[in-house]
Amino acid sequence: MLSHELIKKIKRIHIRTGRTVDTIMAGQYHSAFKGAGMEFEEVREYSPGDEVKSIDWNVTARMGRPYIKRYREERELVIMILVDMSESGAFGTVNSLKREAAAEMAAIVAFNAIKNNDKVGAILFTDRVERYIPPKKGTSHVWRVIKEVLAHEPENHGTDLAETVRFLGRVARKKTVSFLISDFLDEGYQRAMAVAAQRHDLIGILISDPGDFKLPVGGLVELMDLETGEIIVLDAYDPVTVDRYENIMKDSYSRTLDQLKRIGVDVVEVSASGSLVDPLKRFFRYRERMRVR
Repeated sequence: MLSHELIKKIKRIHIRTGRTVDTIMAGQYHSAFKGAGMEFEEVREYSPGDEVKSIDWNVTARMGRPYIKRYREERELVIMILVDMSESGAFGTVNSLKREAAAEMAAIVAFNAIKNNDKVGAILFTDRVERYIPPKKGTSHVWRVIKEVLAHEPENHGTDLAETVRFLGRVARKKTVSFLISDFLDEGYQRAMAVAAQRHDLIGILISDPGDFKLPVGGLVELMDLETGEIIVLDAYDPVTVDRYENIMKDSYSRTLDQLKRIGVDVVEVSASGSLVDPLKRFFRYRERMRVR
């Protein structure tokens, strides 16, 4: 049974993200991604301005005048949303936890897909795959995806990105557009992700929080790694310690970005303290420009 508070949260995200897709993001998703292939539509007589490479020479020879073949894009896509449910998602210092931001981002992606008649599936993971939701259509299915992300209580604490993308390869034999929503606090996933990116259109949504990059102000600070339970104590009064900590965290974030881009994964950077829509809009516009080149 879901709590009253959780049901309210699911409804709030469902309504807000649905409106966002209908207004602010209308049409951008459709323009950003290619369909699954090209399907033959018709043969018609050549008109000035048609591409010469479209001429059907067999029909042209029979009819004695030029005809061209026309194709249309098969639009239906399969969208997979891979959501990191590890314990580091239960962290947030401003507006929401990273896990809540991940749920809302998953909802935005899912609504965009459903509005364009695409199928949506989801994989919820920690250091193992904990829930697989097969791809389906319909707004009720978006509700289920949001509910599963918000209501799921992870059994494990860690993160295994490599096993997650290998699982994607096992359940999705055909090409998908897959959004991997995570803070990417893991090691050794690059090879598996590079293999997955060759088969699928794999997009990383890198979620961070301002508190990831700085220590609380003043005093001895006890920090716990939420995934391993390891605890360290740092002196936040010491400017050298503060600077060193911030530099280490920023360098780690930059390395993650570089690694993902190097293996051919586009990245959408999202802060749990800011807009979730703006980074995705910029990404859709970027993809649209890449399509027309």
